[in-house]
Amino acid sequence: MSKTKVLVVGGGFAGVKAALELSDDDRFAVTLISDDSDLRYYPTLYHSATGGKRSNSSIPLKTIFEGKPVEVIQASAKTLDRKSKTITAVNGQSYSYDTLILALGVVTNYFGIKGLDEYSYSIKTQAEAERFKKHLHQQLQDDNRPDLHYVIVGAGPTGIELAGALPAYLRCIMQNHGLPHRAIHIDLVEAAPRLLPRLPKDTSRRVKRQLTKLGIRLYLNSTVEGQTADELMVGGKPIRSHTVVWTAGVTNNPFFKDNDFALAGRGKVATDVYLQAEPDVFVLGDNANTPYSGMAQTALLDGKYIAKNLRRRASGKDFKSYKVKKPITVLPAGPKWAAVVWGKLRLYGWLGWFMREAADMKGFHDLEPWNEAAKQWYSEFTSEDSCETCAATSH
Repeated sequence: MSKTKVLVVGGGFAGVKAALELSDDDRFAVTLISDDSDLRYYPTLYHSATGGKRSNSSIPLKTIFEGKPVEVIQASAKTLDRKSKTITAVNGQSYSYDTLILALGVVTNYFGIKGLDEYSYSIKTQAEAERFKKHLHQQLQDDNRPDLHYVIVGAGPTGIELAGALPAYLRCIMQNHGLPHRAIHIDLVEAAPRLLPRLPKDTSRRVKRQLTKLGIRLYLNSTVEGQTADELMVGGKPIRSHTVVWTAGVTNNPFFKDNDFALAGRGKVATDVYLQAEPDVFVLGDNANTPYSGMAQTALLDGKYIAKNLRRRASGKDFKSYKVKKPITVLPAGPKWAAVVWGKLRLYGWLGWFMREAADMKGFHDLEPWNEAAKQWYSEFTSEDSCETCAATSH
């Protein structure tokens, strides 16, 4: 009996989870295409960007699929030929499918604001996080003092996490290099009238209080208008800085617009009740127009859901409709402090931080066996720096 060729495009949470769930079913021949050799574990990227180990937020795909009958190909998808049922990569190579799963993730959106793409930093990838870390070290060594302002734009989860972790990391660099103690000024800029605009107002207030305790200066209802090499224009006023981190905007992967998919709200792909955009073409995770698209938990659930439905179809059963599940939010905002929003339950402080550690352990296990997941989780408590002085000091 011939196997159903399932082509998964995207090496993030949704694509990897779908491939893993289908890999043990010999009715499917699974191929995964990713433009990266690693899965980026986004919930801990802020930690890698502030002195944590790279391995804490990056899992090699070959490790995830070791011993699994999944062909992993590093390539960047470019065009979809619906008639011949093939995906062609940037390198010209084509890959055929019977069933196509698209989970390509999102890309940075600067909203056309002048100068941001040239002068700001980002931490959405390992390369970006490493570039940011190197800049922090170099600036402190060159000037022998902190930047006038470290500016983070965007008060969503990534911006909050980074703002909470950055003060301690900067102090650590200064101490390691024997620099004189000086005040650190960190600004968090948000266009909305409150922090975390997608979360409940009471959580926004508690996180605001926590960041204020850490000395973070908040600019709410403030729009970024442009950036130069020396300053960021916010609400008509300049903030002098050589360190601006953009966490405020993402947009759907251009693959979908370039290949004439029907788009819905926020540029996401319109899907039916089975996450199907077209016959035998399924769109998951950040790319789908679902209520909690953009959350890691949602992406993992989408991957598991679609694999289960494909197995049902292979057994002659009908698809089950997609059920929206509100994710649990566990958001760090400083050392050993996190906010938890679980339905009506709210937790703040060290207990929230403990739940975040448990959530990361569970997240790693969704992708790896327990022993590998434990190693991944433990790496959060160790440091790593390309700076020789800091590396020597940490040991």
